[in-house]
Amino acid sequence: MSGFPKCPKCDSEYTYQDRELFVCPDCSYEWTNNELEQPEENDLSIKDAYGNLLKDGDAITVIKDLKVKGSSQVVKVGTKVKNIRLIDGDHNIDCKIDGIGAMKLKSEFVKKA
Repeated sequence: MSGFPKCPKCDSEYTYQDRELFVCPDCSYEWTNNELEQPEENDLSIKDAYGNLLKDGDAITVIKDLKVKGSSQVVKVGTKVKNIRLIDGDHNIDCKIDGIGAMKLKSEFVKKA
């Protein structure tokens, strides 16, 4: 039709260009040509304190006493945490610790169990 690419979300052919972005009027999705050429990379390469590669669903062990911010509780050395989730950011492990609840941990304070 107009030579513009189809929408990657809804496959609509009625897209238009707004400066450097392509826009889909049907689903309001915006993208650039660079996004189409480079596939999204969701694989985070996060390593524990000993250099072991971590992945979602792993079990880890805390290697240092960690104070819980805003609380008087402490996560003790040797605490095992199951079913972790890796996220992007400074605190790159999202998990739930028994007795404390949901927490974010830095990978430098854990080892793969």
